[in-house]
Amino acid sequence: MANIKSALKRIRSGKRKQIRNQAIRARARSTAKEARLAIDSGNPPEAEQAIRVAYSALDRAVAKGVIHKRNAARRKSRLMKKLAKTSQN
Repeated sequence: MANIKSALKRIRSGKRKQIRNQAIRARARSTAKEARLAIDSGNPPEAEQAIRVAYSALDRAVAKGVIHKRNAARRKSRLMKKLAKTSQN
């Protein structure tokens, strides 16, 4: 355990940030999963709406510094690729 005042403060602030980051990361993951499920359901308008929500959550996570921008880009690309593949068939 830290003894220095500034180190104790960093521990406290780190815990607060960890809780915030977990919530943001979980939202991004959940919305991406919901989008994948919507695509699999075969309802294009619902899938497009779900993808829009997922894009927003991923972009928000990037803006907050929770995930890397390329990680978000990769996830968004995979969602669009999956949507295009299902709409093709």
